[in-house]
Amino acid sequence: MKKNIHPTVYETIVTCGCGNTFKTISTKKELKVEICSNCHPFYLGQTTTTIEAKGRIEKFLSKFGNKYQDNILKHHQKKKEKTTKTK
Repeated sequence: MKKNIHPTVYETIVTCGCGNTFKTISTKKELKVEICSNCHPFYLGQTTTTIEAKGRIEKFLSKFGNKYQDNILKHHQKKKEKTTKTK
């Protein structure tokens, strides 16, 4: 095996923007991150993204209404008819 081809590995202290620190192994001596498991909304149980997505869906449906839903139903019915005719 070749010698001196691997980078130097350090015990690294990771510092988050919220003030949390933890140790890991890295090629850098110190790391700073903006968000960690202590302050990330997903880990805190704050799932606002699903609420936001529901709002976007409602906005879309209010804008396009039943036209969109009717087109989807027609498309699925045509697919079913094609598959039943070929059998």
